Amino acid sequence: MSTRVVVVTAGLSNPSSTRVLADLLGQHTLDALTRVTGEPVELDVIELRPLARPLADRMVTGFPSGDLSEAMEKVARANALIAVTPVFQASYSGLFKMFFDVMEPGLLDGTPVLMAATAGTARHSLVLEHALRPLFAHLKAVPVPTAVFAATEDFGSDADGALDARARRAAGELAALLGPATATGSSKRDEFADPTPFAELLGRV
Repeated sequence: MSTRVVVVTAGLSNPSSTRVLADLLGQHTLDALTRVTGEPVELDVIELRPLARPLADRMVTGFPSGDLSEAMEKVARANALIAVTPVFQASYSGLFKMFFDVMEPGLLDGTPVLMAATAGTARHSLVLEHALRPLFAHLKAVPVPTAVFAATEDFGSDADGALDARARRAAGELAALLGPATATGSSKRDEFADPTPFAELLGRV
């Protein structure tokens, strides 16, 4: 059984630095997972820009459209998530937040998440800790220790390779969280897989 990784990228321009970072993280994660699990890896990328109108409709009507439903289904089946957002007003973008706002409760329970963000200046790097990490903790996901921030200067021709090193480290942590368990099924915990015996439940009363 293959390992399924979904990349959610909320870049608004085309091309965007957010998508560039998402692709970098996706490639490093694919490489790391192949080394750790030895199993095939399926990598799906969800661009939120084309889903802007379906997301707004979902917020108003409560019903997702076809493209949005398909995106949510991919997230539901994923063993791991890579989530990348541009920074607006010192936080994640509204489009990024809308996507996670309309998710069904419990969809990300126990899912390892690699968080990343882009901005024009490194002054916004703390958005990973004060905005993204609390968001995914609230959603009961499992954020990896290393989050990746990229400022405009990190993509320059004279960049010193620090961004690539951070991306490799974060991807390695994501692969380690999944580990060989993905070879036999989803990394998400099945609450019915190991039920407490009824007699034990009675004994607690």
